[in-house]
Amino acid sequence: MAEPSGDARTAWEEHYTAKERVWSGRVNTQLAEIAGQLDAAHALDLGCGEGADALWLAERGWTVVAVDISTTALGRAHAAAESCGLAVQIDFQQCDLSSGFPDGLFDLVSAQFLHSPVEMDRAALLRRAAGAVAPGGSLVIVDHGAAPPWASKIHHHEFPSAESVVSGLELDEADWQRIRVGSVERTARGPDGTEASLIDNVIRLRRRPAHTSPKPTDMV
Repeated sequence: MAEPSGDARTAWEEHYTAKERVWSGRVNTQLAEIAGQLDAAHALDLGCGEGADALWLAERGWTVVAVDISTTALGRAHAAAESCGLAVQIDFQQCDLSSGFPDGLFDLVSAQFLHSPVEMDRAALLRRAAGAVAPGGSLVIVDHGAAPPWASKIHHHEFPSAESVVSGLELDEADWQRIRVGSVERTARGPDGTEASLIDNVIRLRRRPAHTSPKPTDMV
């Protein structure tokens, strides 16, 4: 496992140490909707933060590899798992996803709002995520379709459409089925309490089981 690079590690440590808790502690809504329809198996949570998604999956029987670059975030996530009796089901790993990636294949690979204030090759990272999906498994990507109005630290960050994200994965259409590719609107509250309407991309792609032939319309 590659060690985190200095710039990214510093940026995310500053992010997490600025507050006692950064995120709400609730599972991401779209992940819950999608994973709630799947049989529990083995999942990879990329950029797990303080662990809400990993804990939600573990509570429902999944075993989870949960990775993040921040020591502080991982410490909080592990403490939460211990307090819930779920630590045995979650393998928390520190990793800079720009230079390393967890080993193995997974029935669910989740990338929830995998944006960064530090420059990274996000398309290449998501291609590695797709490569970690086991046959029959799902890749679930949820990201911002546009910058939140309070995201002052995001400079020169591109927010591609869901179709552009899928195109950037460079997948073999014979091996993958599009289950959902589109956008949704939601209301969120910023750090100052102001509400705003946000657009999120929601992508679920399923890797075909071995020896399964695609239907002509699956990747249209």
